[in-house]
Amino acid sequence: MSVARDFFAGVGYLGKGLGLWFRSPRLLALGLIPAIIAGIVMLTALIFFWANVGDLATWITPFADSWDETGRDLLRFTAAALLVGLSLLLGVLLYTALTLAIGDPFYEKISEKVEDARGGVTGEVEVSLARSIGRSIVDSLRLVAKSLLFGIVLFALGFIPVIGQTVVPVLGALVGGWFLTMELTSVPFQRRGLRVWDRRRILKGRRALAVGFGTATFLCFLIPGGVILVTPAAVAGATLLAREVLGERAQYVDQR
Repeated sequence: MSVARDFFAGVGYLGKGLGLWFRSPRLLALGLIPAIIAGIVMLTALIFFWANVGDLATWITPFADSWDETGRDLLRFTAAALLVGLSLLLGVLLYTALTLAIGDPFYEKISEKVEDARGGVTGEVEVSLARSIGRSIVDSLRLVAKSLLFGIVLFALGFIPVIGQTVVPVLGALVGGWFLTMELTSVPFQRRGLRVWDRRRILKGRRALAVGFGTATFLCFLIPGGVILVTPAAVAGATLLAREVLGERAQYVDQR
């Protein structure tokens, strides 16, 4: 399968998750509660950050104090814009990590129902709730730390004329998409006893598929209100994607 076809197939998995939303609204509505709580927390943090982004842009560019006013203002406006972009990238990933930690039982139930309707999981590994949440937090912190490194590189590239305004935002969405898929597939992978390093290795084998799904989800999360409404569907879609990359054929089971 070509990279482009795999990428758009990944986008299609978000569509499948949204389709499940419409067919099983009661089930996926369970995921709205932790999504709303995490959304309020992250929005409050982002608003505080954005309110002070001008001062932060000035603080990180002290060398521009002696520049002429036009050059100084342009540089600091660019720095502020890049900081806002970086905050969105990290904000989406932190939101997802927080949501999955708060709503672990809810999203576990959503993912489990999706799997059961497709034949279940052979050799499912039982993990206690406390251990599952603990693993999720540790794995998420590792992913956020790595995404921060990528974010710093993209922040620096953002100062390059033209490239910073065209290529960097696209790269940011793609990088954010990859890490978002890594986050959202944690539930079905943990059900099989697979940790974050296993997840990364397996998803790398279908990187375009993973990036396509994650990028579509990332962009939906940037729409006002989208992050709350799309999260349960994204968990369902991520479960389907995990079955795909693990080579598990769907055996549909009538659960009526």
